[in-house]
Amino acid sequence: MMVALDGTIVAIANPAIQKDLGASFADVQWITNGYFLALAVSLITAGKLGDRFGHRQTFLIGVTGFAAASGAIGLSSSIAAVVTFRVLQGLFGALLMPAALGLLRATFPAEKLNMAIGIWGMVIGASTAGGPILGGVLVEHVNWQSVFFINVPVGVIALILGLVILLDHRAENAPRSFDLLGIGLLSGAMFCLVWALIKAPAWGWGDGKTWAFLAAAVLGFALFAFWETKVKEPLIPLGLFRSVALSAGVVLMVLMAIAFMGGLFFVTFYLQNVHGMSPIDAGLHLLPLTGMMIVGSPLAGAMITKLGPRIPLAGGMASVAIAMYGMSTLETDTGSAVMSIWFALLGLGLAPVMVGATEVIVGNAPMELSGVAGGLQQAAMQIGGSLGTAVLGGVMASKVDSDLPANWKAAGLPELTPSQLDQASEAVQVGVAPVAKGTPEAIAAKIADVAHDTFISGMSLASLVACGVAVVAVFVAFLTKRGANADAGAGVGHI
Repeated sequence: MMVALDGTIVAIANPAIQKDLGASFADVQWITNGYFLALAVSLITAGKLGDRFGHRQTFLIGVTGFAAASGAIGLSSSIAAVVTFRVLQGLFGALLMPAALGLLRATFPAEKLNMAIGIWGMVIGASTAGGPILGGVLVEHVNWQSVFFINVPVGVIALILGLVILLDHRAENAPRSFDLLGIGLLSGAMFCLVWALIKAPAWGWGDGKTWAFLAAAVLGFALFAFWETKVKEPLIPLGLFRSVALSAGVVLMVLMAIAFMGGLFFVTFYLQNVHGMSPIDAGLHLLPLTGMMIVGSPLAGAMITKLGPRIPLAGGMASVAIAMYGMSTLETDTGSAVMSIWFALLGLGLAPVMVGATEVIVGNAPMELSGVAGGLQQAAMQIGGSLGTAVLGGVMASKVDSDLPANWKAAGLPELTPSQLDQASEAVQVGVAPVAKGTPEAIAAKIADVAHDTFISGMSLASLVACGVAVVAVFVAFLTKRGANADAGAGVGHI
């Protein structure tokens, strides 16, 4: 809950942090980017640490470190300290996420594993979607520091309960050595990939720096794959990917995250900047999405146990595709009831995918690699989220850039210089009307209409692209199957 919540809750706090600490826009971006970078780069290595030393230990260290880093952010008085502790938060979060999945896999027998992962998925989904609501309440009624302080009591409770309840399960043939070069190559490749995706909207997709980092990522992954065939105990045995079901589960997780995170990214701007809602109101409008994920995840777990993952996964992605198509039809004056239908359908579709793809990845991996498999699952989700935000952001930017000049001219507004047009385009991409101070009311209203209509056209195209991604994922879902190694769960290597 802590790790997922901190992925989205901070977005609401960023304006208050910027004002309080006198930070620049680039500094504030690093509050989010530093966290996601550290998390994405470290997940698979952290999963390996759990396989090697036991998931209970890595989970408890992760919980303690995450809570301590959160408290330190709340006490920070400079933006540099906030960013530093956010990176530490990401590193400790990477320790506890795969360990949580490894513990579930080791504790529950096959017939109960899906329900356990269903409850886990419910918490992840509810925390991700509920972050903006809780963040809005805390920032509005307490202060931005409370967004981070809230993790401290949660971490203390988790640590105490973990020490009392969690058992140390270790596979008998767990890895005994570390693939240090493999860790370096994979971490470097992941850094270059996520960094390129984070910076692409600012640099531009055609920029040499973007392509240089993407090329470095491809080279890093190629060298990593080559090295893994040579080392005695590889970080990720490439034989894992001989399992078509596991590979399909990883791809499915990426595609799901592209559609979900990319779509959610624009919805918050749509609600706050086009409809003029407060952060709390915007969060409340997303309750149908959160609610359906909470209700749907345990139900999905039960359904997957009964039917296997194929049909629920394909049905879930079909539901996501329909929801994204529905979101492409939203207008500036669309009512809450219509929005709620599409948000609820999105939550209902995401629930079986979050649960099913996780079970497919973790259940099809050998018991001694359950931590690495958990890291793979989480890394796929982080990369998909970054990819969704970057690619759909690029689609939005290009649509706004192409439509805004004509829409501006058609409304009879004063002509803009190229630099003014660039500034206006940047504002419109997040649904903000570029109205200068002292603009007459009638002209300001026209500018707002043009800005919102242009934003809607961009969001509509981005939602259609997300819909297409979800349709591809429907076909990928048919390549999955029940975890072949799930029966190796409870009781193996119990210490």
